[in-house]
Amino acid sequence: MIGETSLACAKISEDPAADLPLLDVQGLTKYYGERLGCAKVDCQLWPGEVLAIVGESGSGKSTLLNVLSTQLLPTSGTVNYRMRDGEMREIFSLSEAERRFLMRTDWGFVHQDPRDGLRMRVSAGANVGERLMGVGERHYGRIRGAAADWLDRVEIEPDRIDDQPLAFSGGMRQRLQIARNLVSSPRLVFMDEPTGGLDVSVQARLLDLLRGLVRELALAVVIVTHDLAVARLLSDRIMVMRAGRLVETGLTDQVLDDPAEPYTQLLVSSVLQV
Repeated sequence: MIGETSLACAKISEDPAADLPLLDVQGLTKYYGERLGCAKVDCQLWPGEVLAIVGESGSGKSTLLNVLSTQLLPTSGTVNYRMRDGEMREIFSLSEAERRFLMRTDWGFVHQDPRDGLRMRVSAGANVGERLMGVGERHYGRIRGAAADWLDRVEIEPDRIDDQPLAFSGGMRQRLQIARNLVSSPRLVFMDEPTGGLDVSVQARLLDLLRGLVRELALAVVIVTHDLAVARLLSDRIMVMRAGRLVETGLTDQVLDDPAEPYTQLLVSSVLQV
């Protein structure tokens, strides 16, 4: 075991523009009453890096994701984010309005169930265009054009732009949710089991799409998944959690091919049900 204070995630990019972390997490702890959600998590996320958080059910990975994305307040610890002007800001010291603006512009969140991330009774185009309006775009033609372009980029026929998500399959809804998040050019995207609940063939198509978009747009991503194959395919680094604490972290291939900790070895060998 690493202990209560986790190892920091090392920088993977040699790009001079990426000399400073995008996200710097120190001592992050969350309790639900007396029940531990996650404890003393330290980590740094660098621009363009994809970090996977894995572990069995109840390990604390979803709690950590929800605190990092400000959907839950921490019990203690800090989450510092580098704003576009280069200033490092502690996100929980921001006002509620500032955090909402951050989520509409610089951040995205892809939910496991796309119904949680879409407005199901408005058109696909309106779902995508709403994010553009959140960053100040008001020209109808440009909004509709960008929406059509993003539908095409996520492999949805642009002539479905006026259809509601209710008329879409599960895979199409998830791809629409991805378009809605990426249209505003965020720098950081949180993903909660983005392939969960989809058929295997649909998962493969979605993973190919995600991998291409993440690399093309140089996105920083924090992804929670129970599927180690998804973590291997998408992530640069991996964090293994158990009972709310960080057990092991490192380069994804290194951790999955040669795990150092007994729990990670069990997880990789599928002795544990994740």
